Amino acid sequence: MALASMTGFARSMGESGPVRWTWELRSVNGKSLDLRIRIPTGLETLEPRIRERCAKVLRRGNVSIGLSMQRDQSELKLQVNETALEAVLSTIGLLRQRVPDLSPPSIDGILSQKGVFELKEPEDDDAAQEALHAALLTSLDAALLDLVDMRHSEGHAIAHVVRDQIDRIAELTRAAEDLPVRQPEAIRAKLKKQVDELLEASGGQLDPQRLHQEAIILATKADIREELDRLHAHVAAVRELMDTGGAIGRRVDFLAQEFNREANTLCSKSNDVDLTSIGLDLKAVIDQMREQIQNLE
Repeated sequence: MALASMTGFARSMGESGPVRWTWELRSVNGKSLDLRIRIPTGLETLEPRIRERCAKVLRRGNVSIGLSMQRDQSELKLQVNETALEAVLSTIGLLRQRVPDLSPPSIDGILSQKGVFELKEPEDDDAAQEALHAALLTSLDAALLDLVDMRHSEGHAIAHVVRDQIDRIAELTRAAEDLPVRQPEAIRAKLKKQVDELLEASGGQLDPQRLHQEAIILATKADIREELDRLHAHVAAVRELMDTGGAIGRRVDFLAQEFNREANTLCSKSNDVDLTSIGLDLKAVIDQMREQIQNLE
């Protein structure tokens, strides 16, 4: 299954009889699937069906769904708003009571008042309305298909970058494993030097128990085997997830946090310049990888 980004845009246009419309879909990063739907008044019954269609093809992301509609002006009918007309006539009557010499208003003047005339769309019967709804949803499906294609295209590009970063992490882990300072001979030499320094500082009167404790601390600090093993395991886990595909963003993000934890521990245990440098390089690559992973579905 292909990987998908959470960012994308799609537009779909259609028409049915005198009605034309445009769907616009915009998707950005999100912890879960959050749909924000804006549709014209009168189409509220479509919202559950819109959500159902989106949930079938999208797993995560903040998705804005907008529908704009236009009707052929020739279909509009000019009607008198009885309520507005009554309000105008009532006001005229009130004025004439207070100003008897007021000249009577002309018909043109009355009808020119805002709201007296209005353009109304013809009311569709149930069959025509259902046909319009079906056409709108078909057009939405086309927009969703384009959005998914764009998210997959971006997901493919992100996957390529992440794979390169995982390869770099594996390479740095092997480099840390192969450092001369990690060889048993080097560890023994380091330990002997530390012990000699302690003996010299104490005038040869160092408590054997303290000497033993210092040796244990040094040996423990030099041992990064556990961190290296976990780094190797995380690399294998991310590669497996990338090969599996699908909505893996959350799981890969969790592994990226684990990568960062091991890199921090490796740096804190380091008593060698080269190992510290590798640890810092690891942290830099992991941070870059996490930025990419935030876009994955």
